[in-house]
Amino acid sequence: MIRPGLIVLALMAGQPALAQDFAESQAGILRWLDKLTGETADIELLRGQEAVSGRLTIRLDACRYPADNPTSDAQAHLTILDAGVAQPVFEGWMVASSPALSALDHPRYDVWVLRCVTPEPAPQAEETTSEGAGE
Repeated sequence: MIRPGLIVLALMAGQPALAQDFAESQAGILRWLDKLTGETADIELLRGQEAVSGRLTIRLDACRYPADNPTSDAQAHLTILDAGVAQPVFEGWMVASSPALSALDHPRYDVWVLRCVTPEPAPQAEETTSEGAGE
C-alpha cells in the first residue's frame, strides 16, 4: 500500500526549488557568548575583518540577506579559530533564523549571526515648487 504522504513527497521532489535572490553586505553583526562567565558582546565586522573575543578569533568571510526583505534572514560565512587549536573550530555558513542548523560546537563559547548591515535607504528628495519663485 502506498502512503499518501510518500506521494506528496515524491511529487515535491520533482518540482524545482524556488530561488531567492540574495544581496551581499559589506558587514555583519554577530553575538558572542562566554558560557562560563555569562559575558556577551555584539560584534560588528566588515567582510574579511577579524575580532578576538576570549580565546576565539572570529572572521566574517561574507554576509548576505534576502534582497526583497533586508530585515529578514541573514546568512554569514564565518571562520572561527580557537587559540588552543590548530584547525578552525568552525568554518561555514550560519543562518540567523536557525542558529542550531549550523552551529559552533565549542564547550565554552557560542557565536551566532544577528543580521547583516544593510545600506540606508536613500532619502527622498524634497520637491521644489515654483510658487514664490521670483517674488
